[in-house]
Amino acid sequence: MSTKSNLSITRQELIDLLNEDLAREFQAVIAYVNYSQVLKGAQYMSIAKELEVHAGEELSHALILSNQIDYLGGMPTVTAKHVKTSKKAEEMLRFDLDNETETIANYRTRIRQCEVLGEFALAENIRKILVQEQEHQIDLATALGIDIPYTTSPE
Repeated sequence: MSTKSNLSITRQELIDLLNEDLAREFQAVIAYVNYSQVLKGAQYMSIAKELEVHAGEELSHALILSNQIDYLGGMPTVTAKHVKTSKKAEEMLRFDLDNETETIANYRTRIRQCEVLGEFALAENIRKILVQEQEHQIDLATALGIDIPYTTSPE
């Protein structure tokens, strides 16, 4: 990253960061597909169905990011970040919640970075993704019966 600030980056640095975001979206798709099918217990059936919806939304996010990385002249990654698994439903949901919280923080920063580079359409696309990521965070926190984690940008 540039030493000036986390917001002042080059086009190539933005491509690299978007590829990290893309790898996190791939991770989310895999996790949601897996967790939605292996969650056990009557109290988790509603959230299991919601996780199936989340999987499709995360795939949509991956397609948007891939398109934008290509637009910027980069090559979209094909590698997902590591997916944590568990046989315990609550742990799976907490893994998802932690990942969504990290993703939200990163997208908040990414929006500002895009704007600094004058990539306003890209920033707008990420804002739309961010809205869904926050909905995922709410769904997961609600399923866990906890408050929605406060999310700060990693600037």
